[in-house]
Amino acid sequence: MKKGIHPEGYRPVAFKDLSDDSVFIMKSTVNTRETISVNGADYPLYKVEISSSSHPFYTGKMKLVDTAGRVDKFMSRYKNHRPNSVLES
Repeated sequence: MKKGIHPEGYRPVAFKDLSDDSVFIMKSTVNTRETISVNGADYPLYKVEISSSSHPFYTGKMKLVDTAGRVDKFMSRYKNHRPNSVLES
């Protein structure tokens, strides 16, 4: 491997899945502004919308992951551009 091309400063970071509130800790160089306490230790916190703990491929469950009401926003934005029968079904 080439020297000097890999990032420095790997440290334990807590990643929080916002769709099911699970938290997992792994080493990363990601920049964070928040911290979280896990098992009595403080870690930098990085929030993700979906991870392997909530993704349908890994869970085997087909569910609609709707963070921040994306479907509702889409429906309200485009309700005048399509016939009502298409949007209401």
